[in-house]
Amino acid sequence: MNCPRCKSADHKKNGRIGGRQHYKCNDCGYNYSVEIKSTTNPMSVKRQALQLYLEGLGFRSIGRFLGVNHVSVQKWIKKFGQDIENIKSENEISIVELDEMHTYIGNKKILLDLDCF
Repeated sequence: MNCPRCKSADHKKNGRIGGRQHYKCNDCGYNYSVEIKSTTNPMSVKRQALQLYLEGLGFRSIGRFLGVNHVSVQKWIKKFGQDIENIKSENEISIVELDEMHTYIGNKKILLDLDCF
């Protein structure tokens, strides 16, 4: 575990705050904590929430399924969306190719006179 500011490995314990061990860097004097909060959900749970959201489940049902608060699920999905916006390409799309299958299915006539309605 190294100091986040100067990357030095020379540190000493500097008390506990909120149940978390704090350290003080002997080189730069920076106080830091390296432990992850026990209430933090792992990334696998957040990805599973994203997959369930993309499958069409709502925030509350995802929260019930994963055992987390629905507001947390909403914040995770929003953060994933913001990350995608940052990754998105800056190039504008100039040519779009569409498949004709959609228009064919939309205009397809029923050839058999069956009582299926």
